Amino acid sequence: MTIIPYSINRKELWDKFVSQATGGSFLLQRSYMDRHADRYFDCSVLVFDRKELSEDDKESTLDDKYLRAVFPANWDEQRRIVCSHESLLYGGLIVRDDVSLAETEEIVRQILLFYQNFLQAEVLQYKAIPYIYIGSPASEDVYAISKAGGQLSHRGISMAVSLSGSSRIRPMRVRQAKRAIDGGLYIDRLAEGDWDSLQEFWQLLTEYLSRENAVPEETMDDLRAQMEQFHREIKLYLVRYGRRVVAGTLIYETHQVVCVKYLAANDEGLQSGALDLLLRHLITERYKQVPYMDITPCLTHASTALGERLALLAEDFGGRAVCYDTYTISLGRTKLQEESVPKTERRIEFLNLQLINQRFEPELSLAVNRVMKRGWYLLGQETQRFEKDFAAYTGSRNCVAVANGLEALTLILMAYKKLLGWQDGDEVIVPANTYIASILAVSNAGLKPVPCEPNLSTYLIEPSNTVSLINEHTRAIMPVHLYGSCCEMDAINAIARDAGLKVVDDVAQAQGALYHGQRTGHLCDASGFSFYPTKNIGALGDAGAVTTDDDELALVIRQMANYGSSRKYVNDWKGLNSRMDEIQAAMLCTKLPRLDEDNERRRRIALLYQREIQNPLITKPVLSADPAENVWHVYPVRCPDRDALQSYLRDCGIETMVHYPIPPHQQKAYAEWNDLHFPITERIHREILSLPINPLLSDEDVLRIAKAVNQFSLGE
Repeated sequence: MTIIPYSINRKELWDKFVSQATGGSFLLQRSYMDRHADRYFDCSVLVFDRKELSEDDKESTLDDKYLRAVFPANWDEQRRIVCSHESLLYGGLIVRDDVSLAETEEIVRQILLFYQNFLQAEVLQYKAIPYIYIGSPASEDVYAISKAGGQLSHRGISMAVSLSGSSRIRPMRVRQAKRAIDGGLYIDRLAEGDWDSLQEFWQLLTEYLSRENAVPEETMDDLRAQMEQFHREIKLYLVRYGRRVVAGTLIYETHQVVCVKYLAANDEGLQSGALDLLLRHLITERYKQVPYMDITPCLTHASTALGERLALLAEDFGGRAVCYDTYTISLGRTKLQEESVPKTERRIEFLNLQLINQRFEPELSLAVNRVMKRGWYLLGQETQRFEKDFAAYTGSRNCVAVANGLEALTLILMAYKKLLGWQDGDEVIVPANTYIASILAVSNAGLKPVPCEPNLSTYLIEPSNTVSLINEHTRAIMPVHLYGSCCEMDAINAIARDAGLKVVDDVAQAQGALYHGQRTGHLCDASGFSFYPTKNIGALGDAGAVTTDDDELALVIRQMANYGSSRKYVNDWKGLNSRMDEIQAAMLCTKLPRLDEDNERRRRIALLYQREIQNPLITKPVLSADPAENVWHVYPVRCPDRDALQSYLRDCGIETMVHYPIPPHQQKAYAEWNDLHFPITERIHREILSLPINPLLSDEDVLRIAKAVNQFSLGE
């Protein structure tokens, strides 16, 4: 990782990166940042994912494929303080979308060390970017700043109005706006070059603020210069009575947010509802296609009373508080050097669920609060929403949310028994090397699991091996998309169709995978999902689901999962209590939009492992011809001495897991199988080891793991 100071020859690189990383906000483009270059000493930096750069590279515009982050900042030499750019509304760290939390921590640490060593800075003041401006709830930068010793030193507040939903304007405000129209007030936008109207608004604004001993952040000349340079992005909306300006506001337009700055009115405008008219116009007409509107004071020495009045006004238009936080970090040399632990000494966890879920804050907490306030905890709106969203995601006609993945499979088989007349003891073919839950589902439904050897290369059920296991008692085949890879569903479906069997697949580890363009969950008669917390999309507890195009099957499963009840206190079947609770449904609704993005990150990690691991003792997984067929729930490798490899990696500070150490036919739970012999399954369970793979794993960590694997030998 290399830190390079910003210079004018890197303007194009900076702007391209910012445009891609923040949705194109001009507020962080260099042309906007540099407007006060004569006032602030710019010390912004670019962070490249290369350990060594030649002097030629450092003096030229580098290829953006190595650029991982940029940090806008300026330097106050007298106070020895580096500030997130003081000329900006906000100015936090801007990173690529695929940068992990661990990588963000290291980027922040390296930036702090750079300023300490390069400028001999003593303090850094960090202004975080509010989430509404980047279209993501992620706040890895704030976590990294806090972990590096940052303390909250100032909290500003503005009001954000979500424009994507239905209008939440209070009727009183609508009436005020109508009264303003009836009174002859109308909306006008400052025409290009109409500086007289700008002067009139500025006089109105300064008089409005002077009552609270507040002044604007900039002068009118500054504002005029901004509007001349950014006439497409910065606009002034006015409310007039006749030709007189009675109210107005400055607008900064970005793709994600419309920032309302300097909202003001004179006495005539206040009394006649001019601000109500103006805000209603901006929210319901002019900017209704933009996700958010940010109504901010942006004042110097703003009074509490003025800020509170603005908040109350915005709240009446659906506004909710958004914090503009500033953190102060003391760049004590000893502290930073202690925290700058070499990567080779840092323990790499297999999976940290706390960090995984932190990426979805504050949305997860808001979802929990929404359920709590609603007071409805089972079979409510959140569950209905998840079933609708997940059915649409998989392409299935029906989704039934249940308590867990085991019961999802069990309920499918129980429902088929009811609908098709299957008898206790009828057989279901299952992979011999699957996790035992797949097999337990068959047993729990009163059916007989029949183990089938997998393919040694793919670890998936071998379709050709199922043929010899089919007899007059066989009712279904249960392929398991183990480790995130899709089974050969065309071959399995064809075999089942010829034999008159059902196909029920276990998709616990392959959420989001595509097989010939079809999502898992829509590849056979019915599918069972688990949303155990470690899955690619995990709940914050147990949860599961069934997807199917069979309406009758879905109806019976829904009834069976709710005590066999078709309506309250009417029970048609001897059912189960297997219902997803509202909190888990809300969690999954929050996480589902990020599933494809997280799966893509897993694919990139897997490709990096494939490229970097070069040890003849290690058998790497076989890549699918279509990368979309594998979502890499785990990255499994095989080694003749798996236990020695795991111990060696543990000593290297790398945590691994075994999926799974004991095959089902050797478990005490299936003592009747203990004398059976499945050589391929037994070899897999003896040799398999899962390396870390999750969306938070950095490329640097992957390279470290691969290097350690390559250095392993049987003599270790």
